[in-house]
Amino acid sequence: MAISATAGSMPTATTSGSLQDTLALIGRILIAVLFVPAGFNKLMGFAGTVGYISSAGLPLPQVGAAIAVAVELGVGLMLLAGFKTRIAAIVLAVFTVAAGLFFHNFWAMAADKVYVNQLMFMKNLAIAGGLLAFAALGAGRFSVDKR
Repeated sequence: MAISATAGSMPTATTSGSLQDTLALIGRILIAVLFVPAGFNKLMGFAGTVGYISSAGLPLPQVGAAIAVAVELGVGLMLLAGFKTRIAAIVLAVFTVAAGLFFHNFWAMAADKVYVNQLMFMKNLAIAGGLLAFAALGAGRFSVDKR
């Protein structure tokens, strides 16, 4: 693939093998690495997941745990494959912001827990931002959506 760039600009692909498509694939893989194993671990430790959700005071913790597994594992795999990517990215973004609000609510925590939970909350917002970029731009050429 030939790459060209002008001063101060990002390189662009000049052949059909697009840098943008490659970066989209790498981005999907890196984001899926966060969600898919987490969903699998929640499934394998379902009782612990239910207990953690209960400890946050959320209603219907079994339902919440099932939703978490479905979103992280199922929708995470959709994003990885680039299948219905825009919808998957929006679902994951909403889920990630909600998880931040319910589990990293640093504004209501004891002082010794604020720093780490504020970092985790901001991380969740950043991940949601990256997911919204996939919702806006799509999965790229190396995806089920483009086949």
